[in-house]
Amino acid sequence: MWINTSRFGQIQVNEQRVIHFAKGLLGFPKYRDFVLIEAGQDSYFWWLQSIDVEDLAFVVTDPSLFVPTYKVPIGREQMAEMGLASLDEAQVFVVVNKRNQVLTGNLQGPLVVNVAQRSGEQMVLSDRRFTTRVPLIELPQRVQAVSA
Repeated sequence: MWINTSRFGQIQVNEQRVIHFAKGLLGFPKYRDFVLIEAGQDSYFWWLQSIDVEDLAFVVTDPSLFVPTYKVPIGREQMAEMGLASLDEAQVFVVVNKRNQVLTGNLQGPLVVNVAQRSGEQMVLSDRRFTTRVPLIELPQRVQAVSA
């Protein structure tokens, strides 16, 4: 299938790669179908792109790459609702934002994806150990040329 994106133009994606978020994402409940687009070869980041709205996309990453102690506390009932026997059957992502020269991750609102069913849900965690802006990586400062 072909989708339009504001960042990559029109691209072809395999329909088998569409992830359905039955409840939508926080702030965007109407938009429920997304695909992951690699930000670059060997990158730790992906674009979670809406298949319906070309300019609706989020940079996401696997939080365990930056915060090894991070675990999403999902109860058995919630896992059953998502069709998961264990969290090992899921892929966890967090939305990434840039604040000044730091990329931060929203560890309070992780995206949990049932890989086999290609369905996902954005959790809202009450655990205050992690915030919506956990620093992940500091970006290098841009060097400006000085003219003589």
